[in-house]
Amino acid sequence: MAEEKKLSDIGWKDFKKLPLSEKGAYFHGKHTLIAQQFTRAEIEELCMLATRIKRINKRREGANFLKGLLSDKRAMLYFAQPSSRTYLSHNAACQILGLDTMDVRDQKTSSEVKGETPEDTIRTFSSYADLIIMRHPVGGFAERVAWMMAHTGREIPVLNAGSGADQHPTQALLDVYTLRRSFENIGGIDGKHVVFVGDLARGRTVRSLAWMLSLYKDMTLYFIAPESLQIGQDILDQLDEAGTKYVVSEDFASAMPVADAIYMTRIQDEWDVEGESSTTDASDYHIGAEHMDIIKDTCAILHPLPRRQEISTEIDNDPRAVYWRQMRNGMWIRAALILKTFGREQEANQYYDDYKPEA
Repeated sequence: MAEEKKLSDIGWKDFKKLPLSEKGAYFHGKHTLIAQQFTRAEIEELCMLATRIKRINKRREGANFLKGLLSDKRAMLYFAQPSSRTYLSHNAACQILGLDTMDVRDQKTSSEVKGETPEDTIRTFSSYADLIIMRHPVGGFAERVAWMMAHTGREIPVLNAGSGADQHPTQALLDVYTLRRSFENIGGIDGKHVVFVGDLARGRTVRSLAWMLSLYKDMTLYFIAPESLQIGQDILDQLDEAGTKYVVSEDFASAMPVADAIYMTRIQDEWDVEGESSTTDASDYHIGAEHMDIIKDTCAILHPLPRRQEISTEIDNDPRAVYWRQMRNGMWIRAALILKTFGREQEANQYYDDYKPEA
């Protein structure tokens, strides 16, 4: 694990200049802001805890136990960007653990319409909450908030639920958890071929997940997209540094037969400046019933949702289509993350070991 450092000991300009690999040392044990702050061991620990929380919650007495773990805490959900799954799964995760929640889901309902800065808005929230879960359209804003809080009298944890087009660490955690569950009977994640398809240039889920997968052994990642929507060079540079193999291509058909997992994404046209997505032909980047005989019987098909035409509803009931399970997994892994953020994970682990809930 990297040496832990304090945000209060560094200026904002110096912090901004740090590479992602060095920023993570300032977040350990406090904030969840970037995918690069996690080690494989930490991810595996969270995945195990998520499964234990899920099993404990199956029984009423277990669910009541979980609700008492963080009943002394409050969470503010500040979503300055449209969201349904990410918002609801974080809210549900809080409810599972007994946190009271407050939310602002539209900046028009906050004092920002009166000219208040987003930073002052967040500082106001910190007066009423013990945790801030936030999604914001500006990349790096969650990091700015965490740094700012460290330089005030009340530093509370910040969980990044999506920051601009660059980071979505909790989505990457639930994606790894889904892959881990999907591959638990076929050797785990190590050595797998994972194919990313669609808008990879602006898909923050892909950017975060690709890096997390570099923590696993003998991985091969495929980035399949039109040239204008291809993965950024910064991600490829990170994979090169990690020694992770990858293929960059526009040919989805050739990658299908070798895929152990296919991660579909939609066109991210909310990031368009002048409607440039309308000029991109993405018709070849879809998967449907006609492809089910081509892909492996053990292939897992994922999608962060919402979807459009890139996945046919005809395959929704195919056991390889795990995107609805993937969505539900978000609730469990986020509950695990929140519990660990407050340092209460051992209580859940002890309960599980003592009562051994059924799988």
